[in-house]
Amino acid sequence: MTAQSIASNNGSELLLRADNVSKTFVAGTFRKHYTHALDTVTFSVPESPPTITAIAGESGSGKTTLARTVLGLVEPTSGEVIYRGNNVAEMSRAQHAEFRREVQVIFQDPFESYNPFYKVDHVLRTPIRRYNLASSKSEADGIVEEALRTVGLRPEETLGRHPHQLSGGQRQRVMVARAVMLKPKIIVADEPVSMVDASLRATILETLRAMNRDLGISILYITHDLTTAFQIAENIIVLYKGRVAEAGSVESVINDPTHPYTQLLVSSIPQPDPETQWGREQEARAEDEIPLTGCNFYDRCPLRMDECTNADPPLYRTAQNRITRCYRYADSPVHLAPDLRSVFA
Repeated sequence: MTAQSIASNNGSELLLRADNVSKTFVAGTFRKHYTHALDTVTFSVPESPPTITAIAGESGSGKTTLARTVLGLVEPTSGEVIYRGNNVAEMSRAQHAEFRREVQVIFQDPFESYNPFYKVDHVLRTPIRRYNLASSKSEADGIVEEALRTVGLRPEETLGRHPHQLSGGQRQRVMVARAVMLKPKIIVADEPVSMVDASLRATILETLRAMNRDLGISILYITHDLTTAFQIAENIIVLYKGRVAEAGSVESVINDPTHPYTQLLVSSIPQPDPETQWGREQEARAEDEIPLTGCNFYDRCPLRMDECTNADPPLYRTAQNRITRCYRYADSPVHLAPDLRSVFA
């Protein structure tokens, strides 16, 4: 696949494309156990305009596996991830270095992979040295300080400290600043606000929105929390056991979910109504057993029908900006375009 052949549905060049990506994990030596984490997922990120797309689902949905596959941390069992016309798994060293700089990640636990004895300064200056972003110490200092101010942190209150001396929100924003310094094209934010207080979530989400709006950075927002997805994203892909259950504009999907799984997720969002009985709905999880054939949500679906056991439903185009994998919409045309970008256009 060449760069010239990778174009979105509105004619603009694609920055990144996950093309029919599947991932199966194999465990065990003599008696092997297969876990199908992703099943033929295809979506893309255009060069312009910069977008914010949420990839949502509960534990076991495949959202984190998809994020790690996009980042090149997990190699797909089948399919491929293409960045600027190059297969991520087959990049040269120089191409991979450019990819690592232009596609950044913000993890759920921002300092899990760092030595706790390192100060914040070390965490921020390491990528400057690695990618030769500065020719002098004073220039490096300027880059660090500018990045910290961009995410709402004061350099004089942040630098010189160890991670444990910062709040959870400050630590997360330090990692956002680290990503900003590299001037990336895409940031994969994997549950970036799940470990911070509710009072700080809005600040971090606004920082991500500002990066998208002011710096032209596209964001893949990985989350189990539809509330924050609604607050930050333009579009959403809902995964269930590695398959796309529903996708479309975030407003239409969350305000009027069509797939029973999405309805279950939405119903679990706490409502500010004292009459609402929280916890009444079945817990949304993705670990239950599934039938060998048919819809993978059948065992838990309150709206299941006999035909749901025969074959896995295709994605139906229920509206201009909506698709759903449910036989209740069999009167709608089947969505034939593999790339979900056509739904978001």
